[in-house]
Amino acid sequence: MREALFFEILKDDKIRCDLCPHHCVLKNGQVGICGVRKNIEGALYSLNYGQISAISVDPIEKKPLFHFHPGSEILSVGSWGCNMSCPFCQNWEISHAVPHVRDFSPEQLASLAKDHNSFGIAYTYSEPVVWFEYVLDCARAAMKDGLNNVLVTNGFIEEKPFKLLTQYFSAMNIDVKSFNPEYYRKVLGGQRDVVMKNVETAQKAGIHVEITTLIVPEDNDSEEEIKGIAEWLRSIDRSIPLHLSRYFPNYKYDRPPTDLESLEKLWQVAKEYLDYVYVGNVPGMHEDTICPKCGKTVIERNGYNVNIVGLDEEGSCTNCGYPIAIRK
Repeated sequence: MREALFFEILKDDKIRCDLCPHHCVLKNGQVGICGVRKNIEGALYSLNYGQISAISVDPIEKKPLFHFHPGSEILSVGSWGCNMSCPFCQNWEISHAVPHVRDFSPEQLASLAKDHNSFGIAYTYSEPVVWFEYVLDCARAAMKDGLNNVLVTNGFIEEKPFKLLTQYFSAMNIDVKSFNPEYYRKVLGGQRDVVMKNVETAQKAGIHVEITTLIVPEDNDSEEEIKGIAEWLRSIDRSIPLHLSRYFPNYKYDRPPTDLESLEKLWQVAKEYLDYVYVGNVPGMHEDTICPKCGKTVIERNGYNVNIVGLDEEGSCTNCGYPIAIRK
């Protein structure tokens, strides 16, 4: 447990958390919507500081990040808690429950990354936004040791703390769960415009950004939805990779998995606007990186097996010389 950042002391021992747009007002002993930030005698504390529920050395493609150090492995960690309420959550056991945890200091985590020859640390699995203080301290320790920091997040965080994080991160995969603001508010417990603004902020800060949209049948699987997301991303940078990920029944949803024909149609819609669109959770389906200019395959993927076949040392297509949006 550690005293939190970004809160305001109110009257009668109440406090307001200013980390995310919920701005939970908490009486003494109350915990915020995220489940991990608590008012203890008039101060806000992070309950999950240093608590790791999941840790593994993963392919960077699992985050998913296809254009950041492709073919590399990265130490990946998660905790517990989340500030959104997606009824189809794919990691609900650690996002909406208190799992078994182990404690690591930021320095221990950075040392562990180096011991495993990882090029960095990815904060993932659960929602790292609500793990803010620990993520920030670890990111600083990792950067000091020459490691990269990667954030896999729902992007639902206030501007000031998010801008602080951008100083220490090299890459982010941000979930854009829908293009419908009412769906974001009523079903997911978030705000679409906040997430979109943070995507733009990260891009302007020079962070490598990729986007994931989990395609949930009957919720966000219309062509209009994906067209809206793709058009908006193109207005920022058409080379931002978009991952259209297949949903599987989990948590409160028992609907069947996303239909493959639907995924194919939505991939075609997004490809009209963006250079790099991938399908996730379906091995062998639109996983390769293709040169937008000449159509040559520059990176072959089969699941997490990656083979760079058409990139030169500068990251350009060996066939036509077109610069591929890859960071090595």
